[in-house]
Amino acid sequence: MSRKGKVLVAMSGGIDSTVTALMLHEQGYEVVGITMKTWDYASSGSSKKETGCCNIDSFNDARMAAVQHGFPHFILDIREEFGDFVIENFVDEYLAGRTPNPCVMCNTHIKWRALLKRADALDCDYIATGHYANIHQHTNGRYFISKGLDETKDQSYVLWGLQQDLLSRTLLPLGTYRKTEIRQMAHDFGYPELAKKAESYEICFVPDNDYRGFLKKKVSGLEERVDGGLFVDKTGKILGKHKGYPFYTIGQRKGLDIALGKPVYVTGIFPETNTVVLGDEEDLNRSVMQVNKINWIKYEGVPEGMEATTKIRYKDKGSLSTLHQNEAGVEVRFFEEVKGIAPGQSAVFYEGNDVIGGGIIQRPVIDLI
Repeated sequence: MSRKGKVLVAMSGGIDSTVTALMLHEQGYEVVGITMKTWDYASSGSSKKETGCCNIDSFNDARMAAVQHGFPHFILDIREEFGDFVIENFVDEYLAGRTPNPCVMCNTHIKWRALLKRADALDCDYIATGHYANIHQHTNGRYFISKGLDETKDQSYVLWGLQQDLLSRTLLPLGTYRKTEIRQMAHDFGYPELAKKAESYEICFVPDNDYRGFLKKKVSGLEERVDGGLFVDKTGKILGKHKGYPFYTIGQRKGLDIALGKPVYVTGIFPETNTVVLGDEEDLNRSVMQVNKINWIKYEGVPEGMEATTKIRYKDKGSLSTLHQNEAGVEVRFFEEVKGIAPGQSAVFYEGNDVIGGGIIQRPVIDLI
């Protein structure tokens, strides 16, 4: 047994997870590599060549790195539980008129739990991933996430749902490095081709980025059920017909297939009437939103009116706000209006670089006049 302990490393075959495993191995941990198979590209109906995770080349790359450095590697098939939760949630959210974030759902409910379960079976002390974020322990005893050093790669936003038992056993070695340094490490470890490997920013089960096509394949008769709904403005005036409310997202401007003589944006989606509201860019502005399914990380809760920087999407820089707990979760009041709050997306609350907690955005109030 290594003096530092035994760690189960999630290895996708990409640069970040591979360097994570090799770095921990070099530091003296007893490393066990594991690659999780979450999805079959063929079952998505996509004609696109498999890229990113969940393909044979990636599995082989992960296994080869493990073999070359003398530590074991396993493949864990979690397709059934992944599909049952993540994909069903993805479909259900769009059918409810919301915009889901499947990576957050997968991290929160599937991947980490699957890792921890296998770690226990293999007598591993820790689990590790190649995310760009950091984990610390507060003086109050709680474990919390903070931003990675490389702000351009920071992934703290997608980890807000991890609970204390998971955080206490998770290692995130890349959090104190920049991506350029990780590429150099890949060279130094003898994997120059890995440093050049393209990164995938797609949803793993929608490899061609066509979520509308995916919904049509997953929900029988969806097009017929939702076709011919109405575009309206904020006064309720009918502007035209659309292809079905699940195929639109808040803030969308392109692909509306309607000519009104000026740019318009999706500002509201009403599944119950198959109505999509269009408006000007300023109509996307909101100053208050409700967030539920809260997971507090740094503290067990927050005082009334606590100031925090709230991010409403992954690439959002964040906006100053105050947090007000209520029976449904947290009401967030922004100091200045923010644009494009999308129900279904994650809201993550920061105190400086530290994640206080997060939750799922509910529908902002929008009334037809």
